[in-house]
Amino acid sequence: MDVLPLLLLVAGSAMVAGAARRTPVPAPLLLVTVGLVISYVPGVPEYTLDPDVVLPLVLPPLLYTAAADSSYLDLRAQMRPVALLSVGYVLFATVVVGWAAYLIVPGLPLTAALVLGAVVAPPDAVAATAVARRVGLPSRITTILQGESLVNDATAITAYKVALAAAIGEGATWAGGLKEFLLAAVGGVVVGLVLMVPLHWLRMHLGEALLQNTLSLLIPFVAYGVAEQVHASGVLAVVVVALYLGHRSWEVDFATRLQEEAVWKMVAFVLESAVFALIGLQLQLVLKGLGAYEGGRAAWYGVLLFLVVVATRFIWVYPATFVPRLLSARIRGREENPGWKGPFVIAWAGMRGVVSLAIAFSIPLTVHGGERFPERNLILFLTFTTVIGTLVVQGLTLPPLIRLLKLPGRDSQAETLAEANAQAQASRSAEQRLDGLLTDERNTLPEPLADRLRSVLERRRNSVWERLGAVNPVTGETHDDTYRRLSREMIGAEREVFVKLRDLRYIDDEMLRTLLRRLDLEEAAAFRETE
Repeated sequence: MDVLPLLLLVAGSAMVAGAARRTPVPAPLLLVTVGLVISYVPGVPEYTLDPDVVLPLVLPPLLYTAAADSSYLDLRAQMRPVALLSVGYVLFATVVVGWAAYLIVPGLPLTAALVLGAVVAPPDAVAATAVARRVGLPSRITTILQGESLVNDATAITAYKVALAAAIGEGATWAGGLKEFLLAAVGGVVVGLVLMVPLHWLRMHLGEALLQNTLSLLIPFVAYGVAEQVHASGVLAVVVVALYLGHRSWEVDFATRLQEEAVWKMVAFVLESAVFALIGLQLQLVLKGLGAYEGGRAAWYGVLLFLVVVATRFIWVYPATFVPRLLSARIRGREENPGWKGPFVIAWAGMRGVVSLAIAFSIPLTVHGGERFPERNLILFLTFTTVIGTLVVQGLTLPPLIRLLKLPGRDSQAETLAEANAQAQASRSAEQRLDGLLTDERNTLPEPLADRLRSVLERRRNSVWERLGAVNPVTGETHDDTYRRLSREMIGAEREVFVKLRDLRYIDDEMLRTLLRRLDLEEAAAFRETE
């Protein structure tokens, strides 16, 4: 791909994603829609979704940032539903959707139909979790959707390899497929476990934030590449490493964490925007070669397959939710009854995404003997219609569905209260540490400076409680909001003076940058205290 089309893709998708933040439409849906429309504009370059780029270069960083931002403890608490969805459901969907495609499409071999089933089996929870955060789903449902998305790609890719081997005549068997799946899964986890501690040690001992974050950018590709080199699951290796590093991120210094957060937010934003735009831009490409299915037959196949995909998830989710409860008194005693609404949302939040399309495009053109892969163009088309159908239909209806079901959202007041209690305990510990240090003559400070340290602790402790307090009747702000606004006004006034002094040549640009960085850190601190 030339540089200019690539720049246009990145810049255009970023603009659309930025505009989506000001609309009620989730960014993935708007990006896909704009991509569909742009694909019909004359002169637009042909953007091919290359699996050799998406799988090893785009998927690892997206998985890494999602896993690093996830809670290892929450995922461990929801291990059963996550495993049932990310492994059990994907395998179930591969077989059921593949068998349905075999029955729906005349002449489609069963092995090729199972390839299609594996391709469309894994939901892409980037869109689902984006909607979940936007409408405030309960944390348990959000955790389950996130956990499913971290692992299901590994299951689907392995199932696809097994189905593809059978389709191209490599003599794959169910026993061989199960063995390959277990080797890939166990191997991916083992690679992640082997890499995570040395990588964390290296990150801790590099010493400079710049070097540490350079390593952070390389880690997902290292984990994915090493695992794939030994024929293990690169997806699982990346997830294991990222969960460990995210869980231990508090051990690195503050400069590394601040830079890392900003860098990975930007990387995730650019990649997610580009891949969803790419999905829409594939329309013209997948329509090529469908001459044998003109007259709307392929579209009808797409509609029927979409309905099968949606129904299959419901058929799996409800038994997977309630059968373990029926069989285990321990589960019933430990977990609340989820009711029917939560599973309904989980079942409806099964939007497919870029991984399905990337896998579909990796289907070889020919099989052994030089024969064309059976119905490859139709499989590409059906994958595309399933992805678009789930993103548009389910993605657009998920927010109103959640509001209609009146699911209890996150209790922001309870979360703020928990945060305030945690901050109070931490501040008391810090005060005790400070009092102990000040008794040592090596730490002697003038009383005003010691009081300043104490006032910082008091400010930090009170800031969270103030969010629960009364508001200003004139502005509607809490006292903490007012404090933050006034702090930024003061810092803004200082910044203007520094720039004016630079323009008058009283200070040079190097000193200006030093002074502005100090103000930036103070402003960031004032802002983060109330995030």
